Amino acid sequence: MVERRAILALLATAAALPFARPALSASKPPALRGALDASSMKKSDLQAMIDTATGSDTPLYLPPGTYKATNLVLPDRTRITGVPGASRIVHTGPLNSAEGARRIELSGITIESGGGTAEDLNGGLLQLTGIGALSIDNCEIRGGTKHGLRLERCAGRVERSRFSGAGQAGIFAVNSAGLTIDGNTVADCGNGGILVHRSEKGEDNSVVTGNRITRIRADDGGTGENGNGINVFRAGGVMVANNHISDCAFTAIRANSGDNVQISANQCLRSGETAIYVEFAFQGAVVSGNLVDGAANGISIANFNEGGRLVSITGNVVRNLKLNGPYKPDVAFGTGIAAEADTVISGNVIEGAPYWALQLGWGPYLRNLVVTGNVIRQSAVGCAVSVADGAGTAIIADNVFEAMKDGAVFGYAWEKRQTGELAKAGAEAFPHLQIERNRII
Repeated sequence: MVERRAILALLATAAALPFARPALSASKPPALRGALDASSMKKSDLQAMIDTATGSDTPLYLPPGTYKATNLVLPDRTRITGVPGASRIVHTGPLNSAEGARRIELSGITIESGGGTAEDLNGGLLQLTGIGALSIDNCEIRGGTKHGLRLERCAGRVERSRFSGAGQAGIFAVNSAGLTIDGNTVADCGNGGILVHRSEKGEDNSVVTGNRITRIRADDGGTGENGNGINVFRAGGVMVANNHISDCAFTAIRANSGDNVQISANQCLRSGETAIYVEFAFQGAVVSGNLVDGAANGISIANFNEGGRLVSITGNVVRNLKLNGPYKPDVAFGTGIAAEADTVISGNVIEGAPYWALQLGWGPYLRNLVVTGNVIRQSAVGCAVSVADGAGTAIIADNVFEAMKDGAVFGYAWEKRQTGELAKAGAEAFPHLQIERNRII
């Protein structure tokens, strides 16, 4: 008992003593442990700092401040970290660049254009080529007359970073080797948000997920090559998922000539043209669980004449479409979902399509469409299916059509209506069509 009382008394005495805390310097934040601290070197020579750090395979820590650079080159094993929003590199030359490095890591730094112009038409404010293990995390890239970040033949991750004010695209990745672009913000760019391209058609296997893309213009005009939030071109095996994309001049997500592309669970708001486009020479695509609100067209699977085919379109919500677009089309804007070949369209909801809620085929370009279990509301024509010479098989069954202005199902030869209502009677005149058990309210 005596020993217990003595111990408790000793603890009470110790608790009453003032607690000693280590002193922290108010003049600057602590440097990254084990890193070369740029504050100990001449601030005006950033290239020398980088060369010194990479020469000893040491990370370079940039304390808060502005570092000016021209024609900056990042050698292999460049690892630069800073204080997000406070460690600024202002580049006044053509570009920051790295080529053929095994590893490049950038974290917590801001790179801004100081008025330099990239000589390459496809250049970037930060340009990296042939990087085996790339990591860009919690960085910011602002401005630039061309692309913000241009990557060629790179593998690795670009994540939690911010890209704004690029004259062309925020991120332009070409011929990637399994690149992940995750959780970034891209805004206010001249011609594109995130571009995943290949110089020739082939496997790319990039993943574009969780990004927020907004206010993408089409300063160079055209009919779809510019003004897209996410653009996949010739790149196969790409996954585009869980992105929030708004206010793009043309398309939220456009996949052109890329096989086996998945477009899933994206939020696509106020697209100027077609919200989700899968087009030209592709085989294999999944378009599922997306929400489209406020586009000229909703989802378009096009160009069977170029080999575009083999798609599953399921579980999407498409609403509040409009008749006006950025150019004069061959047929009016205002279509909810369009497809041509070897495609299932099932379990979708379309509301407020002022032209056609569903467009099945185009002239002779119709083959093996199955359209079941969809809900179509408050649209002009529920389903426009091709009855032109050469059109192939389509099954239209078990759909609900409510409050159609003109009718549920009609046959068309291109844009010209050829039939009366087919949902109730008359389909037997077209042996390539099977129309049954649809509910018209």
